[in-house]
Amino acid sequence: MFSSAVRQAARRSLLLSASNLSRRCLRSIIHTQVTVPVIAQRHQRWYATPPPQVNESDLPMERYHVLSESTLDSLLESLEGILDGIADSNYEVEYHSGVLTLRLADSGTYVINKQPPNKQIWLSSPFSGPKRYDYSETADDWLYSRDGRAMGELLNEELSEVFGRKIDLELTKVSKLLP
Repeated sequence: MFSSAVRQAARRSLLLSASNLSRRCLRSIIHTQVTVPVIAQRHQRWYATPPPQVNESDLPMERYHVLSESTLDSLLESLEGILDGIADSNYEVEYHSGVLTLRLADSGTYVINKQPPNKQIWLSSPFSGPKRYDYSETADDWLYSRDGRAMGELLNEELSEVFGRKIDLELTKVSKLLP
């Protein structure tokens, strides 16, 4: 009796067509409830800055140092002149070991520094955030690769806003800044 029941079950399963089997499987899947624990849900995190871009520079290291030092020296000189004219002790600029820091009281702090491994100048602005500038031989300027904008242009615009008057740091044509 047991063996006949097993044989009948085997026969029924063999007689089921593939489509019937598929329909049965689908029905069981459709009617199955799946619960996902709340812990398994993912949250998307938004970053304030886009991921860094890596640009390979053909600029020789010696030339990079000359151009970046000349740019930062010129920037320091221009900013000292502007701050001397304002004579406010809440504004301060200093330059040490390739890092230029411009403190503008309640307006925030700029940090501009050399990045020799990447042959870049990095700028951190209290208004526009961090940017990485590569030297462009064709433009003879430090350009931000995401928008093609020059570092001097951005600084002129933002500092004009801070000081309430037109500021020109004269950072265009970097090669003219060379000693």
